[in-house]
Amino acid sequence: MSDDIRTAIASAQGGDPLPELRRLRALHAELARAEAEQVRRARGLGFSWVAIADALGVSRQAVHKKYGRR
Repeated sequence: MSDDIRTAIASAQGGDPLPELRRLRALHAELARAEAEQVRRARGLGFSWVAIADALGVSRQAVHKKYGRR
């Protein structure tokens, strides 16, 4: 787990929630970009949609719908 995620989780208990929500939104966007890149890499290396879906804990249909048309 990254330090940013640990910090976001730890600070979720107190303080002003709006800055924390903004930080969480930025972390979410960063994670989404990283996930998309790894899916592209996996497909480029020949991994099946089934294998990628299994790694992400979703159905083949879900991962293909999200990333299959890019």
